[in-house]
Amino acid sequence: MKEQYIGYEGMKIDRMLFKKFEDRIIMDDVIKKNVELSNWEQVVSHIQNEIFDKPEEYFNLEKLRKAAKIDRKISIREVVEKIFGIIPKFKSKDELLEEEFDKFISIYPPEEDVNLRALKYFFKAYIVDNEIRKIIETKDFQALQTNPTLSISQFKEVANKYKEVIPLYIKDYINLEKFAA
Repeated sequence: MKEQYIGYEGMKIDRMLFKKFEDRIIMDDVIKKNVELSNWEQVVSHIQNEIFDKPEEYFNLEKLRKAAKIDRKISIREVVEKIFGIIPKFKSKDELLEEEFDKFISIYPPEEDVNLRALKYFFKAYIVDNEIRKIIETKDFQALQTNPTLSISQFKEVANKYKEVIPLYIKDYINLEKFAA
């Protein structure tokens, strides 16, 4: 047995998988035409039916996500947008969380005495941690005594108004699925 060092860029086979998929997508005339027309339903359908899970490569979103080292779930549309240069890169989970928090703050601007850092931490924890959502929804705040993501002291730093507003806002406006890993 021989050990081989793998650098930060990952295994070559993984990098090659995304490149092969990229080449396959760019050469597909049906996809090219529908991307130009912004017909995303047709693009997604074509990839799901004609490219994903076929013998030889067995492309799928999970393999592509790992090959591209993305820390969250991605959509087929997002992959195609990246391949065709519509988006410059895949945003990380934290970048998306920051964007969502900025949108939230623009709608619900905090007063000067609000601890913005605590607010942001609660906002992000509520989005990414199913256990935190369950605790807050059931009002089982005792469970925060031993919770590693959000402690009771961190929860107490959040202004009372936002303890109600943040969960409602997230339920109404944020697709939690895209933050799953």
